[in-house]
Amino acid sequence: MMSLILCADHLITMDDNNTVITNGAIAVGTNGRIKAVGEAASVIAANPGIPVRKLANRLLMPGLINAHAHSGLLRGTAEGLPVWEWLQQYIDPMHRVVNAKEAEIASHLCYAEALLSGTTTILDMWRYMHGSAKVARELGIRAVLVPYVGEHPDHNYFETLDTNEALIQEWHGRAEGRIQVWVGLEHMFYGTPDAWTRATELSRKYKVGFHTHSNESRFDVEETERRYGKRPVQALEAFGMLDAHHVLLAHCVWLSEDEIDILARRKVGVAHNPVSNMKLASGAAPVLSLRKKGVAVGIGTDGEKENNNLDMFDEMKSASLLAKVSTLDAAALDAWSVCRMATIDGARALNLHKQIGSLEVGKQADLIAVRTDTPRMTPLLGGAAGNLHHNLVHAVQGGDVDLTMVAGRIVVDGGRLLTADVGALIAEVNAVVPSLFERRAEWLKSHGAINELRRAAAESVEMA
Repeated sequence: MMSLILCADHLITMDDNNTVITNGAIAVGTNGRIKAVGEAASVIAANPGIPVRKLANRLLMPGLINAHAHSGLLRGTAEGLPVWEWLQQYIDPMHRVVNAKEAEIASHLCYAEALLSGTTTILDMWRYMHGSAKVARELGIRAVLVPYVGEHPDHNYFETLDTNEALIQEWHGRAEGRIQVWVGLEHMFYGTPDAWTRATELSRKYKVGFHTHSNESRFDVEETERRYGKRPVQALEAFGMLDAHHVLLAHCVWLSEDEIDILARRKVGVAHNPVSNMKLASGAAPVLSLRKKGVAVGIGTDGEKENNNLDMFDEMKSASLLAKVSTLDAAALDAWSVCRMATIDGARALNLHKQIGSLEVGKQADLIAVRTDTPRMTPLLGGAAGNLHHNLVHAVQGGDVDLTMVAGRIVVDGGRLLTADVGALIAEVNAVVPSLFERRAEWLKSHGAINELRRAAAESVEMA
């Protein structure tokens, strides 16, 4: 890897002061870390002999951090149901029949889409993730891999804690440190008490994060209270799962004040998924209250099936608008706050803030260049008091990303992915999807769309 200085008309650092530098530059070392940040003339003068690349009509900023996603192949085929019925009708039957090859192909396409639209780090909860790890290594993305674990008799068609541990042992810290492997659990309902304990122990043993869905819907809260006499976050704490090395919870839509206090006190990160929460009619998460209490809130796209894209710029706009309409406050979740959620606060939520999330000396050179010569970015008013941040949140789209760098390596240039043939990926997906859908249809024909959670609830009431 060679040293390089990137210069651009505008540079947004996302440091503690949201510093904006006009005619800025970043020097990247041979170790893939940032050597210098500042005005272009000063950076170039202080680093003689390093090649300089000038990016005209471009804005440099930290790469976006997708704090919760799922690879998949169901885009546009899982529509019109609330979350728990949606899981039983469309998603869990897919998990019963998907194979390792299909899972790897799904990650290949999704990680390519992420890089092309400016995401440099993605937390992916998915299946057969040895394939996902190979894809992340090949494409150059920074990935936090979280297996979909189901350790429960009613949900024994997911990954297991055994396969999760094997993935940690083989892949955690690989690809020059770009790949992390965490402990995952699809949902508390998808595990037994023994599984909850072991998941926490694995997290602590390997010093890796623990990730699960929580408080996503009203049913989630009601069913947790019925089963355990506690709300979801209260139950996670009571059963020891918040004692993991680091915890990140997805969604957190239906939180009580006590639960928000628990998250703040236990330094639990939250992944906010506004598009998914709107599409599945789950509700609007109390992001303002969480941030006020100091909870690290990142932004996630969720999966390709409940979004239906992995464009973090689209998600940023949705996060801002959902906060405004749900509180009837046009000033809610301002543009700088959203930019921080998609970068440095997302890094905090993933416990990676010392490595990524802002353009500062010593951090990994994970950055993107966004075109500023588009109608969406016009007019363009630079400086900290200008409109760059407003345009990034409310106008820019993922297709405006011109360059993506991860750990000092350029993987997207001129809007083109350098590490894979996107056309070939699309063709491969289209070739394997019919068989996956046929197998899912056969399973549904044989078994029906069984809502296992509601069935289990009914059976437990009858037994009582």
